[in-house]
Amino acid sequence: MSDLVVKSQLIDGKLVAAEATFASYNPATGALLGHAPDATEADARTAVAAARRAFDTTDWSTDHALRVRCLRQLHQALDEHREELRELTIAEVGAPRQLTHGPQLDEPIGIVPYYADLLEGYSFTEDLGETDSRGQRHHRWVEKEAVGVVAAILPYNFPNQLALAKLGPALAAGCTVVLKGAPQTPLTTLALGEIIAEHTDIPPGVVNVLSSSRPDVGKVLTTHPDVDAVTFTGATTTGRHIMAAAAGTVKRVFLELGGKSAMIVLEDADLIQAAMFAAFTICSHSGQGCALTSRLLVPRAQHDRIVQMVAAGMDRVQVGDPTDPKTAMGPLISGEQRDKVDGMVRRAVEAGATLVRGGARRDPGFFYEPTLLVNVDPDSEIAQEEVFGPVLAVIPYDGDDDAVRIANQSRYGLSGAVHSADEERAIRIARRVRTGTFSINGGNYFSVDVPFGGYKQSGIGRESGRSGFEEFLEQKSLARVVRTESTA
Repeated sequence: MSDLVVKSQLIDGKLVAAEATFASYNPATGALLGHAPDATEADARTAVAAARRAFDTTDWSTDHALRVRCLRQLHQALDEHREELRELTIAEVGAPRQLTHGPQLDEPIGIVPYYADLLEGYSFTEDLGETDSRGQRHHRWVEKEAVGVVAAILPYNFPNQLALAKLGPALAAGCTVVLKGAPQTPLTTLALGEIIAEHTDIPPGVVNVLSSSRPDVGKVLTTHPDVDAVTFTGATTTGRHIMAAAAGTVKRVFLELGGKSAMIVLEDADLIQAAMFAAFTICSHSGQGCALTSRLLVPRAQHDRIVQMVAAGMDRVQVGDPTDPKTAMGPLISGEQRDKVDGMVRRAVEAGATLVRGGARRDPGFFYEPTLLVNVDPDSEIAQEEVFGPVLAVIPYDGDDDAVRIANQSRYGLSGAVHSADEERAIRIARRVRTGTFSINGGNYFSVDVPFGGYKQSGIGRESGRSGFEEFLEQKSLARVVRTESTA
């Protein structure tokens, strides 16, 4: 991708430029990759108005067959442009090529047909039968209909997956959408808008795709009275601001926020398998995943042995050029994010933690070595705050109850894991940890049909699965008096 990439926004069915642009960089090299339109508040209002008009004045929300057809077209177009999207994702997101064959691209493309299939078989009416009340007989039923205009705001780490995980169910439900890409990865999200505009029959205004470096654009989307719901994935601090902003118009808010998930290794586990799982998990996409297990809880008596195994596992992770099919870990998204990660590691060491592996930058680009810390205080910053980098903190425990206590000692509750030779024991541990998702002995819960979300400050609502679809539906309860013919 030697030529600079230039993309357009999708507003009211048209691909449009903006008066100003901002730069996107390749995080593996630090080189300029391309330019994206820098949307203004006026652009955001125009997009919201288009989405409002499309919802209120067209049959998009009621024409199920049209929505199915458009989703099928979108899937076909994504499939046809898969390799173009792959190269752009590798270049802009810094995702290793092998990761694009999973959650960075190929798996997200499969989200779209899932929701087309769900829509085809979904009953939007639930009959509640008849009852006697107030001297009459009444028939009651529930009808489900689209929430309305949805503002969808994305982070940078998995832009394809998160865009389609929001768009797929929202469009299937009959909503219209204003989608805002992350300022670090605008080109990837704008490419989706171009595909929608050029290769589907999705009507003008139903999907609008913006890119912007201006915080005020997000403010418009979260406060505008014509937006009915906001779906946001990102940091918990930003999620709090969105909740506060949306409160003024009492919008529905879905939040998938941060995590500080714990992996518990029980003393009877296959220690080599657990250690390798811990090492490779924290290095996945350079640790830039909200559900990754960044705390490793180990039996005190086996602490040193497990640490050696995890360190050996990290040594086996190939870090480097994300275009190389053999690369397992690429760069962090930006110099700013690398500075943040490095700062947290430095403060952890100053607070008493011991650096076993990593803790160093690699140039060019924004690489940071897989990092392993021990002697970590469970209450310290590195054990409580989301790093969003390849940094694993090891904490010893004494007995199952202590492990569960430490795992739950967090304001987050997104995910977790446990390893044990006794599966029933592992399941009992999993049920005691207050999180929305959990892996048992390496089990993978992450799939289009599985609800994903968190407890506590890890979010509100669920993404994916039937639950993710129903987040975009309102329920209207209706009743009628049952008339009976009088007899002579």
